[in-house]
Amino acid sequence: MSMILSASVIRVRDGLPLSASTDYEQSTGMQECRKYFKMLSRKLAQLPDRCTLKTGHYNINFISSLGVSYMMLCTENYPNVLAFSFLDELQKEFITTYNMMKTNTAVRPYCFIEFDNFIQRTKQRYNNPRSLSTKINL
Repeated sequence: MSMILSASVIRVRDGLPLSASTDYEQSTGMQECRKYFKMLSRKLAQLPDRCTLKTGHYNINFISSLGVSYMMLCTENYPNVLAFSFLDELQKEFITTYNMMKTNTAVRPYCFIEFDNFIQRTKQRYNNPRSLSTKINL
């Protein structure tokens, strides 16, 4: 089954995680992808603004803009068009909800953890590709 497994919002300049979805699956493959997530977080400034990394049975997609990156982990068969639509939606909501000055001056990890509520709702919607709102986003 193709689905989004987790998502994170990360500051580009230093890899500080600002928000993340809560994950319940802890398989070996997922733990390996977590390592890639952390490694990519530290190197975001050197990478393109849009990218997909294929890691075994999973893909890591991310977009970066205005010094913030939006990353997601999904199954390998999840459509890229939906993945980047999901990330674009996270980006728009984060930018309208939080002042960029706050993200630049954040000092502790996950200081915008309340954004997880939006991530979870959006993730549920995108994990149901037959829903009307997902088709409208496409």
